[in-house]
Amino acid sequence: MDYTTIKTFGDLKASGYTQKGIKEELRQNLIEKIRHGQTVFEGVYGYEDTVIPELERAILSKHNINLLGLRGQAKTRLARLMVNLLDEYIPIVAGSEINDDPFRPISRYAITMLQEQGDSTPISWLHRSERFAEKLATPDVTVADLIGDVDPIKAANMRLSYADDRVIHFGMIPRANRCIFVINELPDLQARIQVALFNILQEGDIQIRGFKLRLPLDLQFVFTANPEDYTNRGSIVTPLKDRIGSQILTHYPRSVAVAKTITQQEAGLEVAQKEHIYVPELALDILEQVSFEARASEFIDAKSGVSARMGITAFQNLLSTAELRMLRNGDSATSVRLGDFLGIIPAITGKVELLYEGEQEGASAVAITLIESAIKTLFPTLFPKIEKLERENERYPYDDIVRWFADSDGIQLPDELTNAEYHQTLEQIEAVQKLIAKYQPDTKKEDIYFVSEFVLWGLTLFSKLSKYRVDNGLQFQDSFQGYLRNL
Repeated sequence: MDYTTIKTFGDLKASGYTQKGIKEELRQNLIEKIRHGQTVFEGVYGYEDTVIPELERAILSKHNINLLGLRGQAKTRLARLMVNLLDEYIPIVAGSEINDDPFRPISRYAITMLQEQGDSTPISWLHRSERFAEKLATPDVTVADLIGDVDPIKAANMRLSYADDRVIHFGMIPRANRCIFVINELPDLQARIQVALFNILQEGDIQIRGFKLRLPLDLQFVFTANPEDYTNRGSIVTPLKDRIGSQILTHYPRSVAVAKTITQQEAGLEVAQKEHIYVPELALDILEQVSFEARASEFIDAKSGVSARMGITAFQNLLSTAELRMLRNGDSATSVRLGDFLGIIPAITGKVELLYEGEQEGASAVAITLIESAIKTLFPTLFPKIEKLERENERYPYDDIVRWFADSDGIQLPDELTNAEYHQTLEQIEAVQKLIAKYQPDTKKEDIYFVSEFVLWGLTLFSKLSKYRVDNGLQFQDSFQGYLRNL
């Protein structure tokens, strides 16, 4: 039945509409979705066996929830997706500031209207998209912001005494009655403000100033917090933690495949970039591996975390680097090159917190180290492992490539090479093509040049060749020539 056509309280009662609290709404709608095999939290990856089951258990238990995890772990997204578990529309007393339920009015306005008009009381309908409220906890948040306070202007305009509860101006929480209310970064909220939440979580009501008025609000609270905040910036006071039903730990993607899926979903690329810039699969693997290397790096503060947003912004920078070269060269299309990864350095340096050792190295140097570490990690998964010690007179897979560089002056790959020049330069090294054909025979034709450059980078990282940054480009040389160059 389409209840939204109902305009009065009397018609609403006659229709057989059943009133439910918000936690019961969430519970019943979750049960329905699970029974019908529907995905509850669309677009969230890597949490299928960890966070989401815990969140579903919390909803079934009708708990207020604290999502605890480092930055960039989809905590706020999970909270926003809970809106999809609400009924599509709920009835409220028309004109109510705090979404009064006509069956259980709590504000003076709604109670008075129902007493005066009875079954003729006008009803309006609130869509679930309007039942989400969010507040970022900052040190300057006050009790008046969240709960409410006396409004002297209202008292003057209405000629009311301060003893009259009609002079109250409701804060964000009462105005979010019958909604999901999210407080982000809860530890940043001052302890005295956290104390003001005790009653709402335990008894479900609020008090404003010295008024006898108590409002039994119907709310689903979701808090988010960063473990770093517990020690560095603030903490959640113990009695408040005790009143939060479920604390759920979030985490970063545990595989490159999941991280790639998240990045592709969130990158929001321009249509022109999608149509004209080809991205080899190996490039996507390296991009995500950079984040994994960052989370394990001795130069980066692990407690601060490395947000999934780093991979997203790095991907955007990578595409833009290739696009800029394409535009300057007047090409109609291009492919991402491994040298383009130097264009993601700003996306890395802005997303990580360096330790003392990292500060000594320098942000850009750390970023380059992460890129090279990602390549070094992936290289043995595609090509034979390079041993530190090799036996004399024994043949190894990379001998022909190393010999080619020993007999030549190496190659240069300027950043602005046209597609044709880039291909022609790499095609000189036939030994690289033979290596790819032998160990990666299924490599796509359009990926050959990227993989070729990947081989060269890998050999430099395992000290088989030398690589230098020269004149807005890269130069690859024999190791001995590189040694002489350093001298």
